[in-house]
Amino acid sequence: MSHYLYGANISANGIRQHYLRYGGNEGERANRPAVIIIPGITSPAVTWGFVGERFARQFDTYILDVRGRGLSEASDTLDYGLDAQAADVVEFAKALGLSRYILIGHSMGGRIGARAASSAPAGLEALVMVDPPVSGPGRRAYPAKLPWYVDSMAMARKGCDAEAMRAFCPTWTQEQLQLRAQWLHTCDERAIIQSFNDFQNDDVHANFPQIKVPVMLMTAERGDVVLDEDVQEISALIPGLTVSRVNDAGHMIPWDNEAGFYAAFGDFLGARLD
Repeated sequence: MSHYLYGANISANGIRQHYLRYGGNEGERANRPAVIIIPGITSPAVTWGFVGERFARQFDTYILDVRGRGLSEASDTLDYGLDAQAADVVEFAKALGLSRYILIGHSMGGRIGARAASSAPAGLEALVMVDPPVSGPGRRAYPAKLPWYVDSMAMARKGCDAEAMRAFCPTWTQEQLQLRAQWLHTCDERAIIQSFNDFQNDDVHANFPQIKVPVMLMTAERGDVVLDEDVQEISALIPGLTVSRVNDAGHMIPWDNEAGFYAAFGDFLGARLD
């Protein structure tokens, strides 16, 4: 049975924010904490739909289109900085009247979640950072290169099929490639370039000690985004940090090992997903 409810737009933080909602019936959702999933740099909400379906069995689940992605607002005058993205999440939760919620951010979304959580928003109960870039001023660069994003988006804007997208994502399934080929054109190049550059310009490590809710850091066994020494540093900055590692997975963890991704949450969310 599908747990997909609807997609909708809401005005929050002065922009149109689009989201997908997943969950059971209204009575079930009323007794479940909300989960807000924040995708990565070029992942519109729809590409995380399979994760939303699974989370909806236990949670009232929302997946955001980050500004400049998917069906959320984009323009040549919009601020695509990390502060604005973090404020979007906080104001999104307020606009929906969520009295208690958990943030789960993948990659760029993990950095957005950390910046948002550092402001101690009302109702936030926990944060999960899934393989967040740990680059920043004076730190090693994010391992991916900007042309990978720019070239694939240019191809998608012209129109491409799954096989053309395979050159950029060779390990993905046909279904995953088709979805990316269909939706990647909705990523505004200006937003992606600024977010990519801000991986090096923004110091999220300064935010970590300010986070007062429980935090999980999830890393990928085959990834090169978060290394063991990074885990040690972040553990020192966030007392009580829960660390989980997903075997047989690269940076796109739920794409590589979906079952392992769900299992890695353990009891952290208050309800097991595996």
